[in-house]
Amino acid sequence: MALPLTGVQLSEAGRYPRLSGSTNPNADWMSALCPSLWDVPLQHLSIPGSHDTMTYCLNKKSPISHKESRLLRLLAKALPCILQPIVLKWSVTQVLSVTEQLDAGVRYLDLRVAHMLQGSEKNLHFVHMVYTSVLVEDTLTEISEWLEKHPREVVILACRNFEGMTDDLHEYLATCIKNIFGDMLCPRGEVPTLRQLWARGQQVILSYEDEGTVKRHRELWPAIPYWWGDQVKPEKLVCYLEHMKSCGRPGGLFVAGINLTENLEYILAHPSQSLRKLTLPNLPYLSAWVREQSPGPGTRCTNIIAGDFIGADTFVHDVIRLNEKLLC
Repeated sequence: MALPLTGVQLSEAGRYPRLSGSTNPNADWMSALCPSLWDVPLQHLSIPGSHDTMTYCLNKKSPISHKESRLLRLLAKALPCILQPIVLKWSVTQVLSVTEQLDAGVRYLDLRVAHMLQGSEKNLHFVHMVYTSVLVEDTLTEISEWLEKHPREVVILACRNFEGMTDDLHEYLATCIKNIFGDMLCPRGEVPTLRQLWARGQQVILSYEDEGTVKRHRELWPAIPYWWGDQVKPEKLVCYLEHMKSCGRPGGLFVAGINLTENLEYILAHPSQSLRKLTLPNLPYLSAWVREQSPGPGTRCTNIIAGDFIGADTFVHDVIRLNEKLLC
């Protein structure tokens, strides 16, 4: 009999009790999984993630990222009052804070790290077209504090992008990561199961998209593949994802992104729209695709599925419930 996977407090023998005060039913969903799933490697579970996790706190006064097109940066300088609000509307992919996303059940966080050219020497921000108001160090601390309240939950943190990062800044960030998470970090190796992580008191797998830094720090994992369709139409995005599945899943952890993507031409042609207005009407179509997926070791199986605007629909719940298919 398939047991519920909603993360609610359960009293059956062998279940871990809920240890947090959160009222969200998915806040402790991993510890509420059927015990037979505690021995399944994480790359064979179905795990909800958020795409561009930190865009809920983009700074309205921030300059355009220097990685964006020269045309966009020139337009932003010439027409800041017009361009800046438009860019911001197309940069925001999340409205929930990182703590709210974790409470909602998200267990993969997409962290795009950057050092602003105009920024302080050691102040690292997040970026998606523009920079965030919050600092990376403060956000990692917030995640660590959440994990302390949820000792049976595991998060996969993907540090990516690294705009403007020097070797010294990479070392600084790696040191911050180790100081903040300490023994919570799972050193790289074979992808563990939940039971193995719990036995070792580990809660964080941190992938780092810089090979040199990964080689110097055993606490960091290599970059996790992300299937990014780069499509504005949901039908084309699903077609891309199905094509990737037909090529066979990667061996370890990987992400299928159901996030729609615009380009500068589309933004300039639709000045009254926003990424939210583009995404929300298409969520039912994308959610239908999500519910058809299956986790596991099969070549066409999915693992982490990441989306935009967490909390706007049943996405997180749908991804978690896919684990029931492993019980059949």
